[in-house]
Amino acid sequence: MKKIAVMCGGDSSERQVSAQSALNVMDHIDREKYLPRLVFIEGINWYVLPSSARTLEDILVHSGCPVIDKNRFSFQDPETGKEEAFDTALIMIHGTPGENGLLQGYLEMQKIPFTTCSSFVSAITFDKHSCKRFLDFAGVKMADDIFISCNRPYSVREIIRQVGLPMFVKPTVGGSSFGVTKVKTEEEVEPAIRTAFKECGTILAEEAVSGREVTCGAYKFNGRICALPVTEIVTDREFFDFEAKYLGESQEICPARISETLTSKIQNLTESIYSYMGCRGIVRMDYIITEKEDIYFLEVNTVPGMTKMSLVPNMLRTAGIDIKDFITSLIEEAGR
Repeated sequence: MKKIAVMCGGDSSERQVSAQSALNVMDHIDREKYLPRLVFIEGINWYVLPSSARTLEDILVHSGCPVIDKNRFSFQDPETGKEEAFDTALIMIHGTPGENGLLQGYLEMQKIPFTTCSSFVSAITFDKHSCKRFLDFAGVKMADDIFISCNRPYSVREIIRQVGLPMFVKPTVGGSSFGVTKVKTEEEVEPAIRTAFKECGTILAEEAVSGREVTCGAYKFNGRICALPVTEIVTDREFFDFEAKYLGESQEICPARISETLTSKIQNLTESIYSYMGCRGIVRMDYIITEKEDIYFLEVNTVPGMTKMSLVPNMLRTAGIDIKDFITSLIEEAGR
């Protein structure tokens, strides 16, 4: 049987969400085909958790666990005393190093199959500014934005002149809406910039396109790109922030309450971007639909959440796809 490293944790604000995603994957992985072990990444230490690990506390309290020998992507199993190497990495790390290409680059050098996009594609898609500039050449509709670096001076009035109000101020990297603020007045711009700079040194001020937010997942199965049902996001909060995503302050309606024609357009666009970017594994893309039914691309998530509350598992349920079969397809596609 294939030995699978279900990798979670990481060095971003999303490490606990990542751990919950990994636990849900562990609950559904086919143990007649695979021998999975949780691997928790924390800085330079990669801990292999005991096979009995089943809770968030089991993952976060990991002192004394064996660590990965990065020369061979292996570890000394305390239960058997033998050196064990992994055949495939199932990456569930949201943020660095599992979504920005760093971990993928290591695995590519080790020639270890993994379930996400390549290091190159992960690096581009992880950075919102780079991703939008890449998609400029594909003719994808996107909100106007201005790039701001902590190393260069900026003018609040110039930012407003270029993108208008309201606007979103967001870090160029990261997920789960950490550091993102919806700004409605000039006085709110500077505090929003400071908040975003706490997450990283580069940010976007982006036009707030009004409309309905939807999201669509896609993955590759037997070499063919398959779009999942479209989900509509409804929340009384200003936008789909952390509280809306993980604390129950939103409705995720799947399938979305839109026409079949518009659904097909979103699914086709998702498959087209997936192909254009050269994605692999499960990817989720977020959009805004305006009153005129124009589709504006927001961002791509190359390691979307897989917790019990996450969007992709709900899409799978709506599509009638068994999550165990889905995880199997991700692992097998990684080895192609």
